[in-house]
Amino acid sequence: MNEESSNNANIADPVFVEDLFLTDVFLIKGRLAHKTKRLSNVLEDNQRQYLQVHDATLVSLRNNEVIKTPRVMINVDELILAHELFDCAGDATMKQLSGNDKENRIRAFYNGSVQFEVGGQIEPGAYESNKMTGRKYFIMNGPIVRGLDLDHPELKVLKTIDYAILKKDRMAYVYDFG
Repeated sequence: MNEESSNNANIADPVFVEDLFLTDVFLIKGRLAHKTKRLSNVLEDNQRQYLQVHDATLVSLRNNEVIKTPRVMINVDELILAHELFDCAGDATMKQLSGNDKENRIRAFYNGSVQFEVGGQIEPGAYESNKMTGRKYFIMNGPIVRGLDLDHPELKVLKTIDYAILKKDRMAYVYDFG
């Protein structure tokens, strides 16, 4: 695997970015391999320990180092947040069809190696475990990320996402305004 790393790189060479993944250490941008449905469904249905991402750009949350590689494997236990930049499976349309206006505002705090918070709108209690559905993730609309350097050219994409897929067991604290 060829990897290029640059401590002084401001922005990576353009590649087609379809998906975003946020872990303890990196924001990873690229294309999830073998994705045939909505990213949220792929994550819920995933039975493997690693997600394969092609044409990956990894941006360190600690020192802003940018690493480009043709392929990276992401351990699903490390995943905190995901987003589908290129909506090839109809997430926006599915949201409109659901017509769910019952949303609570929350702030979810991640308390890992790099502390940050994500605030936005969710379905009531979506962060709670539910034995009926068994879902491991919940959707947050209008997420606002605080605590990360979002002025970095590669990280500022987190300012523009209209929803985020958050992993329930990675949130340390949730302040529910509902």
